Amino acid sequence: MPAPPALGSSSSSSPGVTFDSLGRTAAHAGAASEPLLVVAISTEEEFDWLAQDRFVRRSTTVRASRNLERAQVLFDRLGVRPIYLVDHPVATQHESIAPLREFLRSGRCEIGAHLHPWVSPPHEEEPSPANSFPCNLPGDLEGRKLRILVEAIESAFEVRPRAYQAGRYGFGPASVEGLLREGFETDFSISPPFDFRCDGGPDWSGVGCQPFWLGSGRRLLVVPVTGAYVGFAGRSSHALHEWARSMPEWSRVPGMLARLGAVERLRLSPEGFRSKDLRRLTGSLLRQGQRVFVLSFHSPSLLPGCTPYVRNERDLEALLERCRAYIEFFLGELGGRSVTSAELRRCLAERGASA
Repeated sequence: MPAPPALGSSSSSSPGVTFDSLGRTAAHAGAASEPLLVVAISTEEEFDWLAQDRFVRRSTTVRASRNLERAQVLFDRLGVRPIYLVDHPVATQHESIAPLREFLRSGRCEIGAHLHPWVSPPHEEEPSPANSFPCNLPGDLEGRKLRILVEAIESAFEVRPRAYQAGRYGFGPASVEGLLREGFETDFSISPPFDFRCDGGPDWSGVGCQPFWLGSGRRLLVVPVTGAYVGFAGRSSHALHEWARSMPEWSRVPGMLARLGAVERLRLSPEGFRSKDLRRLTGSLLRQGQRVFVLSFHSPSLLPGCTPYVRNERDLEALLERCRAYIEFFLGELGGRSVTSAELRRCLAERGASA
């Protein structure tokens, strides 16, 4: 068995994606301010997440949309207005348009855009794991897919989306030009501390959760979905976690490291994470000064059998219960506030102007 990396070593062998050349500046919420929470739902078609050839054009069903109301009722009761980041199949089928349009018209949500290249026209690239990340496409093709998606959303919901999330968190410096051209103001594409290089995607392992502005005049606000390494490994967390994942499954090294409190990779999501994980992650980030949090999940998890996280009705009830428990914890025990994507942008712009 290979020796684990020494504690104190670099957290990643790669610097990951950088945006410094685009005029990156931190978007400070203020250390003394109340924590802010955005609920973001990647609203997309169903496909087999575990299949070798999962990125196929024909996977465009949106059956999970029939359960969107079930989640929305929960958010209504908690006083939360989520943002549904919708992709092309969702924006072009009545089954998914109808409930979302009703939520929007009654002021209960926001609508944003979510680009899955393999089911978004024009279909010019060869579907593959690498091409499932929008940032890997030729810039012109990524831009045209984005433009067609925006037009579909405008046609379906009579609003122009201002918030975006790249499919599979495939966002890069070249993506920014297309987003600004289409009038996007906020991005939720960065996913720390996950590393997608094994599929040809970006490496977010060295990126934190702090929002930042890109471009002159603070044109694009980038808000990473919330995730981090938790444990005493510190700067060695990524290297230690990757070493543990390389061990044979029977060794259960990742679980051992988590139980020891050394390192655990967590995302603020009810998909695959327990309520105590979400609280532990939030507490760790709060102690580091984090004040902006994004609770996220995928719409297919609302229909049993569509994702690995929800295989039956009991799993679905548990997922919704984790959402409820976390939001009540955030708004109650932490004294936090739920905000929409647009409200978050205004808040950070105002606080930045007064800093």
